[in-house]
Amino acid sequence: MNLSHRIGHVFVRNLVSYKRFILPTFIVSLGQPLFYLVTFGVGMGAYMGHLGGRPYLQFLVPGVIASSVMMSATFTCLYDTLVKILHERIYESLIATPASAEDVIAGDVAWGAFRGLLSGFFMLLIAALMGVHPASVLHVLLLLLLMAFIGALFSALAMIVTSFAYNFDFFSYYTELVITPMLFFSGVFFPLDNFPAWLKAFAGFLPLTHAVNLTRAAFYGEAFPGLFASVLTLLLFGAAAFVLGVRLMKRRLIK
Repeated sequence: MNLSHRIGHVFVRNLVSYKRFILPTFIVSLGQPLFYLVTFGVGMGAYMGHLGGRPYLQFLVPGVIASSVMMSATFTCLYDTLVKILHERIYESLIATPASAEDVIAGDVAWGAFRGLLSGFFMLLIAALMGVHPASVLHVLLLLLLMAFIGALFSALAMIVTSFAYNFDFFSYYTELVITPMLFFSGVFFPLDNFPAWLKAFAGFLPLTHAVNLTRAAFYGEAFPGLFASVLTLLLFGAAAFVLGVRLMKRRLIK
């Protein structure tokens, strides 16, 4: 792929544009995860025992952080990207510059990862205010690195979907049939231990499952069986999604 340092220029362009909408997008990106954290973690947590040897709120926080990154990165590279293609015609302008189509697409994937990282970071701060925090400063840095990668993964997956979308209604198939079920079958809100064998196997194919497992491991500084497999799975998912997302979007932009 024809990638260069101009990916950074595309990222900076998005950052400058984002300043105009920082407050509303910040509120929207935090709304649903914060709702989950308060209603499930505080409300339902008062009626539940320990999960995984921890109070329910402590079990919930890492999963909500991972899902917050996923949601923010996904919606950035779905709706924002389609707006720039259909209405603002920004992609047409960008690929007319020295930046290649791959630079432009990769820059937007990096931007989606950054948006996901921001959402995850602010959820981390809110959780700390609620008394739930990572094991150490080193684990915070590891979490930030992991959140950036999770954001890039789901940004790339969203780019694949956007490459086929010609209206906003098309995204309903992805959000309702993929993102929402993944949210509830990836161990965000409850462990997968008591799932039937076939459902556990299905969950093992979901990238969010491995993202949640690794986020919990990084948050508490505890390894788990299958840690290496989760790392390898996420890396393979991320690499495949990025390559496919860039190629499909380039095919759409340059005909």
